[in-house]
Amino acid sequence: MVIVYSKNRVPIRLTAERWGHVVTYHPEMVGQREAVLQTVGEPDLVQRGDYGAFLAARLYTDTALGEKYLVVAYRETTSEDGFILTAYYTRRLSTQRETVWKR
Repeated sequence: MVIVYSKNRVPIRLTAERWGHVVTYHPEMVGQREAVLQTVGEPDLVQRGDYGAFLAARLYTDTALGEKYLVVAYRETTSEDGFILTAYYTRRLSTQRETVWKR
């Protein structure tokens, strides 16, 4: 288990189970664990996700897929605990979601 701090200064856990989920459902994420942690800790922006989750996003210009945003969905369960739900690359961010923090 690895911990990184969100922009709200909440410790966010990345467990082996969740990492297994990420690479199983998003195989392009194999080898991208450090980028996932960096995205939560140092995002370009954070959007409000579904069901109380947050979406940290960071633009990476040099991925195996070209220029992409890495989006990491995570939940802050309390001010002292949170966890990563999933992570994936996308070409563009949703314009329908509320931005709660921006660099």
